[in-house]
Amino acid sequence: MRFKRSALTVAALSALAMGGATALATPASAAPNTTPQKVCGSSYKTVNSAPIGSRGTVYLTYNASNGKNCVVTIRSNPGTKMDMSSWIYIPDTGEGGDDYGAYTSYAGPVYAYGKAHCVDWGGSIGNVYVQVTGSNCAALKEHRVTTVR
Repeated sequence: MRFKRSALTVAALSALAMGGATALATPASAAPNTTPQKVCGSSYKTVNSAPIGSRGTVYLTYNASNGKNCVVTIRSNPGTKMDMSSWIYIPDTGEGGDDYGAYTSYAGPVYAYGKAHCVDWGGSIGNVYVQVTGSNCAALKEHRVTTVR
């Protein structure tokens, strides 16, 4: 299963780096003061985040009432459209989602049921990519990688 996840992640990031984009969600629009809760829903609480250089942040949120996680990538300074992404993958169940496209403010939201499971997630803005694996697994230590291409 680790190979499938790694291959999926590498393929998705490679496609984005090569200029390929598939938008699996409604295109995001610029919104002042965008927060993860405004994008994912007010019931979602931020449980983790990772900076994408100085360009923005990718957030992992969780809704305790339905057991779902949501990932959204938010730019620090919205403006001209640029390639962005958000993705989530639950290794135990194979469930996941992604959103890749050219956006002005944020990419996502993407949702997956993650109650009592480790979560892999990440996002990108321009040529800066962040991947977090083994996240929110109680005693296990997560692994973070930031790549500039």
